[in-house]
Amino acid sequence: MSSGSPTPLSGPDFAAGVPIAELPQGEPVLGHAHGEAVILVRRGETVFATGAKCTHYGAPLVRGLVVGETLRCPWHHACFHLGSGEAIGAPALDPIASYEVVREGDRVRVGARRPAPAPRRPVSSPPSIVILGAGAAGAAATEQLRREGYSGPLVLVGDEPPVDRPNLSKDYLAGTAKEEWLPLRGAEFYRSLDVELVAGDPATALDVAGKEVTLASGRRLPFGALLFATGAEPVRLPLPGAERPEVHVLRTLADSRAIIARAEGGRRAVVVGASFIGLEVAASLRNRGIEVDVVAPEPVPLARVVGEEVGRFVLGLHEAKGVRFHLGRKPAAIEEGAVVLDDGARLACDFAVMGVGVRPRLALAEAAGLTIDRGVVVDEQLLAAPSVWAAGDVARYPDPRSGRPVRIEHWVVAERMGQAAARNMLGAARPYRDVPFFWSRHYDVSLHYVGHAEEWDAIELRGSLDGRDALVAYRHGGRVAAVVTVGRARASLQVEAAMECGDETAVADLVQV
Repeated sequence: MSSGSPTPLSGPDFAAGVPIAELPQGEPVLGHAHGEAVILVRRGETVFATGAKCTHYGAPLVRGLVVGETLRCPWHHACFHLGSGEAIGAPALDPIASYEVVREGDRVRVGARRPAPAPRRPVSSPPSIVILGAGAAGAAATEQLRREGYSGPLVLVGDEPPVDRPNLSKDYLAGTAKEEWLPLRGAEFYRSLDVELVAGDPATALDVAGKEVTLASGRRLPFGALLFATGAEPVRLPLPGAERPEVHVLRTLADSRAIIARAEGGRRAVVVGASFIGLEVAASLRNRGIEVDVVAPEPVPLARVVGEEVGRFVLGLHEAKGVRFHLGRKPAAIEEGAVVLDDGARLACDFAVMGVGVRPRLALAEAAGLTIDRGVVVDEQLLAAPSVWAAGDVARYPDPRSGRPVRIEHWVVAERMGQAAARNMLGAARPYRDVPFFWSRHYDVSLHYVGHAEEWDAIELRGSLDGRDALVAYRHGGRVAAVVTVGRARASLQVEAAMECGDETAVADLVQV
């Protein structure tokens, strides 16, 4: 997505120099140099100079968090290396600018912009690599392989070219983002990396022992290493009328385009399901002036994921915007011009959107003999079988904090798993230990979620949800399993960093503030 307009220049002129004593330890300081916004970060007697905007959505990095030699984005937790500017943690894929810092006595000044980081030398190099799935995990893995210095044949197989999927239910669907912002990368980008992008020719068979993939066209792709990242597909409830053309699901760019086309010619919509996707669709349609009814069986939306208090808060946000909820109800049928509920009520609509969850695409993996347990089972290095790794929505991996196997359907998690798998395909042999993170936006309110809590014993609220300034901690067995924040981006980053390094005492202290 576009990072928006340039950051206005403010603060000191770092090209002219500033006293090093005026730079606080470990805190970004905004200024400018050579006509560009720049931030300085001091660690001990070393000073780093980087670009001031995250390359993902353009967040101001001066509000971010310094962790070791990394700088974390306050909006969506992208991670950059302070010394090189390299994007080392999704969702950002492009580096931020990095500048020379010149020490002159008790002053430092920003010099020339450094060249982009050069590819590294891989530990090992498979004769060829095939990636099945061009979603978050597959796309991120493709780029990481080239950044890690892999120069062998690389084929990315997907249903469609990689797109910024979170935007499909948010700004793009709401009409506030241009379609040209949606592609993660264009065809020319992959050509520049010498990557073959195969779209519209899906894999139909995987021979693990023979190290070969067969495509629908009959083409065979041999591989030395393979990443299985086929993602998930949206659930369509088995209702009478569920296959009608005015009934939509949302997963692909084509899906989002189809909903937009209906919204441009309609007036009323029914959203089936009060999931995060369903509610984001509701918010986006309201932004387009569409009347929206939401149908869901639970008494409080999202309560199973974030608890009743946060769920009621989100419910209130939508009701204040005119969304009508029909909770404790299920759709019984979809007819022309209406959704019929299980109590006989009829909700008039021009179109409907189902947001009732997704299921991992496992048929190919199961037929190939990979171990399946509600996902493709992988070890801590994301290895599913010899020379086969899995990442993203399909992968069930050991969570390092809880010790339990988990499968998580979050965009950033999928990207980071893809990046980790890419490194391990080239011999890094590192356990995947990134802390799960996702964000969800409802009108002008964003929820940040770090950690993972499938269940909890207690929920603790600090601050005020109604005041848009809150931290909610979910405890299981006395340990903080996950944290949701509203209006506390820095606290979310701090909790993530503490979880990342296994400092449970720090996590416990942070949720008391």
